Amino acid sequence: MGLSTTVLSPQEQRLTEELTGKYKACERPRPYNIFNSFKGERPQIDIERAKYFTESFKLTEGQPLSLRWAKALRHIAENITVYIDDQQLLVGRAGCQGRYGVIYPELDGCFLEQMAEELPKRIESPFYIAADDIAYIKQEIAPYWKGKTFYEDLAKSLPEDVLKLTYDPVNVSKSRFIVNETATMRSALQWVHDFEKVLKKGFKAIKQEAQSQLEALDLFDPKDALEKAPFLEAIILVSEAIVVWAKRHARLAAELAVNETDVKRKRELQEIARICDWVPENPARTFYEAAQAQWFTQMFSRLEQKTGATISNGRMDQYLYPFYKADLQAGRVDQEKAKELLECMWVGMAQYIDLYVSPAGACFNEAYAHWEAVTIGGLDENGEDATNELTYLLLESKREFPINYPDLAARVHARSPERYLYEIAETIKEGSGFPKLINDEEVIPLLVAKGASFKEANTYAVSGCTEVRMPNRDTYTSPCAYVNIAAALEMVLYNGRMKIYHDELLTIETGNPRSFATWEEFWQAYIGQQTYLLKQAFKQQYIANSLREKHFAAPLGSVLHEQCLKDYKDLHSASIAGGIDLGYFDIIGYATVVDSLAAIKKFVYEEKQITIAELIAVLANDFQGDEAIRQLLLHAPRYGNNDPYADSIAKNIDLAALQFTHKYSKTIGVSLDVRYVPVTSHVPFGKVVGATANGRNAGAALSDGSSASHGADVKGPTAVLMSNANSKNMGFQERASRLLNIKLSPSCVQGEAGTRKITSLIRSWCDLKLWHLQFNIINKETLLAAQKEPDKYRNLLVRVAGYSAYFIDLSPDLQNDVIARTEHSL
Repeated sequence: MGLSTTVLSPQEQRLTEELTGKYKACERPRPYNIFNSFKGERPQIDIERAKYFTESFKLTEGQPLSLRWAKALRHIAENITVYIDDQQLLVGRAGCQGRYGVIYPELDGCFLEQMAEELPKRIESPFYIAADDIAYIKQEIAPYWKGKTFYEDLAKSLPEDVLKLTYDPVNVSKSRFIVNETATMRSALQWVHDFEKVLKKGFKAIKQEAQSQLEALDLFDPKDALEKAPFLEAIILVSEAIVVWAKRHARLAAELAVNETDVKRKRELQEIARICDWVPENPARTFYEAAQAQWFTQMFSRLEQKTGATISNGRMDQYLYPFYKADLQAGRVDQEKAKELLECMWVGMAQYIDLYVSPAGACFNEAYAHWEAVTIGGLDENGEDATNELTYLLLESKREFPINYPDLAARVHARSPERYLYEIAETIKEGSGFPKLINDEEVIPLLVAKGASFKEANTYAVSGCTEVRMPNRDTYTSPCAYVNIAAALEMVLYNGRMKIYHDELLTIETGNPRSFATWEEFWQAYIGQQTYLLKQAFKQQYIANSLREKHFAAPLGSVLHEQCLKDYKDLHSASIAGGIDLGYFDIIGYATVVDSLAAIKKFVYEEKQITIAELIAVLANDFQGDEAIRQLLLHAPRYGNNDPYADSIAKNIDLAALQFTHKYSKTIGVSLDVRYVPVTSHVPFGKVVGATANGRNAGAALSDGSSASHGADVKGPTAVLMSNANSKNMGFQERASRLLNIKLSPSCVQGEAGTRKITSLIRSWCDLKLWHLQFNIINKETLLAAQKEPDKYRNLLVRVAGYSAYFIDLSPDLQNDVIARTEHSL
């Protein structure tokens, strides 16, 4: 690797050994063999789910939507091809063998013909699709959904002032990357099911409960007949559907066992047949049965709908622990066997690729983004530490079997055991970006402030990039807007316009900045532009919320949610009694704007080293011939260095957003909190923004999340944490997650001393009550080498946003974004 004199992370060392043929995998060859069977494949699109879903919908026109959805799932369960992969111990797929993605025509029908032509050639997350499948999509699937999709409905429903910030008014299939809706890219936000309900009850009992409720209805009552009865019929149907699907796997396993000549595999197939015939219809009795029941549930969820970030796995170390403990005591399983079962799940996850069909969705979720979070640690319902031996087993698996699935998320609190933090630090040091950390000390009080009990808040699960969910209490599913505040700053300079969109007035005219005599005038103009974008985002969200229940239903998600069952409402209903509606909007380009405003304040209005007219001219010319001015701007106070000058501006930007949502969320009926999680949207958002006053060139990526601008954080990781803390407005409950990336040099965390440094940094982060933290521990030279010789670095993992991905799967722009992050030495 050309890094012989450099301290390597364990991941980099492993890559070196792989290149020289010296690497030896751990003692569980099964998951490695399965992984190697599809590693590096370009994913293939499987259209069976779309085919059978569409077939069913053609036959159920006019029926209640939740009932139509359940009938479609029953049709899929009865007809979709079932597979049992060689060597697999857990069965159940949403599509073909190998790496695959499925399409959701109810969501993306208007893009399907375009997708069929463009997807194989796409830079961001390309897929393969067979010619016969392209023909079937064009002839049978796309025509039915034309004019019926949520995207088309939303586009025609947006008023002109919102539309022109959302889509190109001439071609609404193109995003403007200013106030970007994300509601049409997935059927729902990230979500967590109550998996424990499946494991303890089974779907037979769930179905019987729904049948009893149905029989108790008064069908002379219009509400009972027209709302409650169809809902319960859908619950019964979907409970039957998942059992039908499981038993088809049982029959296949039994058939394969008859012809299997290998004695060991024959016994495995017979055991698979027995387990699939029992779960998820009935309660799980063993760790193996519990894992299979959970796997069936999460995979059938993927057949149900496109959940943003896929269905998360919840607190796996909690609901699986009783089965693990009992099996250990009974001698039915040991640690190695348990890890092998879990790793069979991980490779199953790795084969399902969350496919984004729309062009904007692809840009926002590069490198086959995924967030099927497995949550570990944290507090239990009584507020006591919840770590157990399965917690540590999951961390061991992540170190010993280094793939980017699952998305491991560790909850941390002030009383987290030292051993737990030590094991987390050791796992972080591997260098693949796991686990990401979520802070109980910030999250739990906020959930309580928003209406949860402490018991509910204590048992939250990580879901998606950095988000959290309370199973059986959260009820808001509508994806929300991304707001490009770097665009707002540019529109101050051009009086409501952006250079890339020429003379079109996009927002409001806040005045000619050349006439602003004071910083306060400039600041008020900026707040005016930011507030206008937030106003449009809220209007956009209000319309999206009103349309969604006409387009989406989730009978499986509803049967696994107590509030839905109590209120007889589908999960996608506009309101569900007893639920808590927690949404958010995302601020994109935070540090870019903070640093730019700091430079303008200091050098234009305080020190007067440059006039605003000169600055606008320099930015319009992208610093060409003006490197001296660019260097001046780069030396302004910058966010991420515990600098009160910059951090106070950051806090005021945050404050203005919080004040707005505090006032207007009530009009939407949802708590729309301020969040700083771009996924990879800061890259395409940057492409529409010209040069900025922090020295950033036109079209370059914006800053990500609540992290510092690239290369701006020069005073170490503790200063980054302090800037995050300094910029929070603790008097508002409308705070949501702040994604924070920190990149460390492997040399500074080597050995026992390095592990202790990481645990100390985690303790500081926890004490500061910051929501989220994740690490890249890798040498810049490795990333540069991977750009030059990608085939040699196919297994190189990096932490991108709230997920880790293979570096060579990133677009060149996103690769450069990761490389440009400051590499700290503790």
